Amino acid sequence: MAGDRRIARPDSALPDWHMPDAAYRPVPIAWFTAAFLLQAVMLTFLFVVLLAKPAWVTIVLATAATGVLGAWTWDRGMKAAGTGWRLATATMLALQLGFVCLGAAARS
Repeated sequence: MAGDRRIARPDSALPDWHMPDAAYRPVPIAWFTAAFLLQAVMLTFLFVVLLAKPAWVTIVLATAATGVLGAWTWDRGMKAAGTGWRLATATMLALQLGFVCLGAAARS
């Protein structure tokens, strides 16, 4: 009847003229994953670029980048997420930063 037009429809039982009310509601796992991946990329980049610099430069810049990323993640909506998601996000950010700080400290 409707051919291929129904493939992209959220509910194929609805008539063609009806568009269901829907809104994008991001979930905490999306904010967590975005923070995890962005921090991993940022800290890897900083660690590699700053290999020739003293360890304190890498540690300070990595801490600042993590702080900015954490604030951005909280502003995106993590502050309204459940306690478990907030705790998991803060722990993940701290652990990744800790690994980079340990690696940089070994260069001193």
